[in-house]
Amino acid sequence: MAKLQDYLEQVNVFSALKEEPEWMLELRQAALAKVDELAFPKIERVRYERWPLFNIDEQALAGEKEFAGFIDPTLPASESKETGAGLVPAFDAMDNHPTLVQFDDTTIFEQLPQELIDKGVIFTDLFTAMKEVPELVNQYYMTKAVPMDEDKMTAAHAAFMNSGMFLYVPKNVVIEEPLEAIFYHNGNSQAHFFKHILIVADEHSEFSYLERFQTKGDQAKKLSGNIVVEVIAKAGAKVKFSAIDQLGVNITTYMNRRGYVLRDAMVDWAIGVMNDGDVVADFDSDLVGEGAHSEVKAVAISAGRQTQGIDTRVTNKAPHSIGHILQHGVIRERGVLTFNGIGHILKGAKGADAQQESRVLMLSDQARGDANPILLIDEHEVTAGHAASVGRVDPEEMYYLMSRGLRKAEAERLVIRGFLGSVLTAIPVKEVQQELVAVIEGKLLA
Repeated sequence: MAKLQDYLEQVNVFSALKEEPEWMLELRQAALAKVDELAFPKIERVRYERWPLFNIDEQALAGEKEFAGFIDPTLPASESKETGAGLVPAFDAMDNHPTLVQFDDTTIFEQLPQELIDKGVIFTDLFTAMKEVPELVNQYYMTKAVPMDEDKMTAAHAAFMNSGMFLYVPKNVVIEEPLEAIFYHNGNSQAHFFKHILIVADEHSEFSYLERFQTKGDQAKKLSGNIVVEVIAKAGAKVKFSAIDQLGVNITTYMNRRGYVLRDAMVDWAIGVMNDGDVVADFDSDLVGEGAHSEVKAVAISAGRQTQGIDTRVTNKAPHSIGHILQHGVIRERGVLTFNGIGHILKGAKGADAQQESRVLMLSDQARGDANPILLIDEHEVTAGHAASVGRVDPEEMYYLMSRGLRKAEAERLVIRGFLGSVLTAIPVKEVQQELVAVIEGKLLA
């Protein structure tokens, strides 16, 4: 395989086409110089190093876009062979809600109420933000939460990132309506899907954010995805972050979502991992300031021959910080699902609290599941605990339900909904709860 650093000329061309500031080009070049020597991030019990994670498309870097059998979303539906219905939510459903929709690297819809614009809220394409508020993007892009050269995957992301979104909520601004972002991946394209989401919650701001990743089409070769989400929560900020991931079977994805949480700030994560392809994920929170708080709720389903490995980590770096992890997963057919729950209390974090629960339910004799609790405690006067289990559907429970007239498939679905229910009910946004239940139902019926 060719070395990634051999793509230097193509990366320079891409940066020029996007009219990026000099600091961004220098970041890409520095990442490219290091990427081949850096190690993969270690995900316990998941061997993913030979996955097709580095299929970089030179045409995409050269700005040669093609939509390979799918509609061109920049055209009106009347000019496309296929209808564009479903890509952009109906106007009556959106009302005046803050909304952004991207199809690969193209923003096809963007809406932000004037009231929020007047308050200084920024919700736009990442490349647009680099041009309009370069100092703000430069201050936080891969400098706080996810360092560019942390490992091979973050360096590859920094070098080849080809789309993204930037959200900034100023100091003391409270947004009542959730901000929604929909990121469509074109499964019929040959292009790599390296997307960066940068969210900055300034001091004492409050808002809810919901993102969805969905693949449209699945006729292409094995594609590579590398998604990095950085959430910077400054002092006293409160962020409710929800995500529903539904990437397709032909995209192999590395996903890194990380919070950088300062004094008395909180990031409340609710993540539904409903992909069809192989995924390795890092869901991390660094509790940097005293009193920082992070709650992580995750549900996942693996099916077919799919492998998903999920590292969920909370690092208590400051006194009286709180980090809780709750994750439940279901495995069908020959699927593989690994949960690694990591709670790390560093020296000096007195009064910190680290709790975690990871449970996996297997519906097949050929399914493989792991739930690995890891507690690393470097300080006294702290609270820490964990619970983990991997098991199959209780036959007595199934017998009881079927004896009441339910078919096996219906009984199984009830058991699964009950198993995932404790996580779903803990999700703070009701609309996300309901949408995730619908997605789970659809995945179980597939």
